[in-house]
Amino acid sequence: MSDLPIVALVGRPNVGKSTLFNRLVGRPQAIIEDEPGTTRDRNYGTAVWNDKAFMVVDTGGIDFAAETDIARAIRRQAEMAIEEADVIIMMVDARSGLTAMDHDVADQLRHSKQPVILAASKADNEMRRLDSAEFYSLGLGEPIPISGLNGLNTGDMLDTVAALLPKAEEPEPDQTPRITLVGRPNVGKSSLLNAILQEDRALVSNIPGTTRDSTDTAVTHNDRPVILVDTAGIRKRGHIEGGVERYSVMRAMRAISRSDVAVLVIDATEPIAAQDAHIAGYVWEAGKGLLVVVNKWDLVVPKDDHTLDQFTRRIKSELHFVRDVPILFTSALTRQRVRRILDLALEVKDQRVQRVPTGELNHVIQDALRKHQPMSHSGRMLKLRYVTQVAIDPPTFVFFVNDPALVHFSYRRFLENQLREQFGFSGTALRLIFRSSREAPETAAPGGKPGTARKRVASAGRTTVRQKSGGATNPKRRQTGGTTIMRKANRPLPKP
Repeated sequence: MSDLPIVALVGRPNVGKSTLFNRLVGRPQAIIEDEPGTTRDRNYGTAVWNDKAFMVVDTGGIDFAAETDIARAIRRQAEMAIEEADVIIMMVDARSGLTAMDHDVADQLRHSKQPVILAASKADNEMRRLDSAEFYSLGLGEPIPISGLNGLNTGDMLDTVAALLPKAEEPEPDQTPRITLVGRPNVGKSSLLNAILQEDRALVSNIPGTTRDSTDTAVTHNDRPVILVDTAGIRKRGHIEGGVERYSVMRAMRAISRSDVAVLVIDATEPIAAQDAHIAGYVWEAGKGLLVVVNKWDLVVPKDDHTLDQFTRRIKSELHFVRDVPILFTSALTRQRVRRILDLALEVKDQRVQRVPTGELNHVIQDALRKHQPMSHSGRMLKLRYVTQVAIDPPTFVFFVNDPALVHFSYRRFLENQLREQFGFSGTALRLIFRSSREAPETAAPGGKPGTARKRVASAGRTTVRQKSGGATNPKRRQTGGTTIMRKANRPLPKP
């Protein structure tokens, strides 16, 4: 998971683990709700105290009496967090007092080899701090009364944590690619995550909405570090319930905005829904990379040589507004092509940081102008003077033209298609910005003397070179397709 030491927050349901987690990691990463069982998956975040960095793990509430599938899966998630932890913080509720479930959790922790710190949360007043003495009976040492909401005594608790942690250096900020799994509820995002990791990292159930938090997992793929993010299913706006689900969807949308590449997971057993297109549109408008993964491909029977092509055409038709997006057909159950998910996602990430040399870029655009001249508008012709790439991630290009209002959306699409045809940019959105040529920068002419500048003027596939600050204009000199040629002047120069 990480080279950092791990601190696990465990306890019965609704004792304030997620509130403390958010305070320790410094941001509202975990969902907080009074409803017990809000946290279901393990949720990871990084914290630093006394120059010691460590990983904090928020777990679901442990209830040994509950025998539902969800309850058993939550207990398993908590047990896995306990096993991988270096320090355990058992949390109890000073407001509601000691319960039988607290004794059950304490009995389990007494058998662990890791040190256990007992924290009595919600101790927001002097009475509750005094009442927290009853937790001595759990046999885990002195309880520390804290409040995750206002931070009371959390510093004292962290001093104890830091003293028990093995030595670890604070990680330096990096540019690790973030790949986020998104889609409608119950399409198999968590199952795919577990298949990629080959462990039960995320809680999996046939009940829609099982995943509620956006969970980050650090992995290494082909010697390359990657952060995988599993998100809650995103329903149609009118179908989103209040409370926890609303916060889960907000967290999923935020995870998309923080990602480099979004993996849109689609259920092969269901028709492509409008919500699939809506999620893809959100990713595309956010300027993120996009990979479409069709999960549960093993359930599509019977298949023939044309089934995959038919599905591909259907997806491209429904997602027609996104261009050149890779489509992968997988099965989390059989692990068919699961490894290819990260391969393709990283390829999309690499496409997002590609930078095209300005000279090569203008050469391609000149060829595009020769292939297809822009249509005139009210007797005026669009003239493209210069283009340059100004940013990556996503790739952003600025076109300097005589009048940006003359750029028709169909010609914008044509120029984008030319860029994709020549340079790839598979799976990533492109930003095309059109500005007036009055804003165009002047660049030194190739091989020219310092102080000599030129302005490229493109119209119908031709580029005229005008000399500035280096002498009079020479009408015999013309540049076409990157090659300068000489021609006879059509008319004499005007007399001085």
